[in-house]
Amino acid sequence: MSDTVKNPAPAVAESAAPIPAVDPRLLVREEGLKGYLTEFQRKVRGGELGSIPVILGLIAIGVIFQSLDGSFLSADSLSNISIYVAGQGIMAVGIVFVLLLGEIDLSVGSVAGVGAAVWAVLSVSHGMSDGLAVLIAIAAGAVIGALHGFFFAKIGVPAFVVTLAGFLGWSGLQIWLMGGEGSINTPGGSIVEQLTNYYFEDIAAAYGLATAATAAYLGSMLLDSRRRKAAGLLGRPASEIALRAGVVGVLALVAAYELNQSRGLPLALVIFLAVLVLADFVVRRTTYGRQIFAVGGNAEAARRAGINVDKVRITVFVIAGTLAVVGGLFIASLSGGATKSLGAGNTLMNVIAAAVIGGTSLFGGRGKIWSALLGMLVIQSIQQGLNLLGMASEIQYMITGAVLLAAVVIDSVSRRTQKSAGRT
Repeated sequence: MSDTVKNPAPAVAESAAPIPAVDPRLLVREEGLKGYLTEFQRKVRGGELGSIPVILGLIAIGVIFQSLDGSFLSADSLSNISIYVAGQGIMAVGIVFVLLLGEIDLSVGSVAGVGAAVWAVLSVSHGMSDGLAVLIAIAAGAVIGALHGFFFAKIGVPAFVVTLAGFLGWSGLQIWLMGGEGSINTPGGSIVEQLTNYYFEDIAAAYGLATAATAAYLGSMLLDSRRRKAAGLLGRPASEIALRAGVVGVLALVAAYELNQSRGLPLALVIFLAVLVLADFVVRRTTYGRQIFAVGGNAEAARRAGINVDKVRITVFVIAGTLAVVGGLFIASLSGGATKSLGAGNTLMNVIAAAVIGGTSLFGGRGKIWSALLGMLVIQSIQQGLNLLGMASEIQYMITGAVLLAAVVIDSVSRRTQKSAGRT
């Protein structure tokens, strides 16, 4: 009797058809405003705060000081803030690069002082061409940064120790360069003197810059969306692009209007914005910028991925040293000359605080160049408001310190929340 198998089971069940993956951002955008609100709530719960705290802080600062002194939001007051943010703001851009590595640079104040001293001695005391003296001073900052980077990356000395030694050593060099002179005044009409004293008085300058900035921002978003679609990725819808560009355009035009009600568009603000745009492009749009984030996130993983970690570290400190000197020249322009104490006092605190308050993490691998602008706006707005109220400098120190502590606490809590949410 032959064996027969009754009701044989299928050998292999056919596999179910794969379910296509859906980009969650597509669902968010399809839901419109409700979807964006839901996504915003999800990010906040997950610790992805971004620039929200600092923007809310700026709004609160404006409301509080305007209620206490009606001149806080006047055209002249806002113009002064735009001038004072430039020098230390440029220095803060260099600190952002360093913080992205997860390191710190304690020498920026004294490096700024050395740069200003080099320029003043060469240009004023020795009669060198003003432009050449400025270039030599900036080059000196780059060399100092390279020395810091070399001892950190090649020798293995912690950046904290290297730059602390630099803080002391370069301060001594600054005093030695100045010699018996307590200060060297900035000559009228010189490049350094013009940095914070030149204004584009034609109203077309401010409005033109605002229009150009808005157009560039719009063009950047359109180009990015087109590239993403060409690569088969999801791009921003036209409605979102229009809304973002509209908000930026309104803010830029309002700022231009206020500046034109005072003395016009300051050259210092133009240079500061140019530095921000260039640095932002380097960080977000170049391979070198991605390498900085990689090294800051995990240096060993970056090394195994083929990144020259030492080169990245050294060049970042070169950038920090260069921008420190540029900022020092702005400070010299504001104060009327180079002094033995230029870059001392609260300069270092303000520069580091600006980067951290603006949203750059002290733990490395996370931050944006524009945090230097946001953080410096917070600090200078507080100082401007307290000056209008006649508050003593020690009160300013205490309030700025409290704001810095709050920013670090927010950063720490944010990172912890992201870890618990599985996002880091």
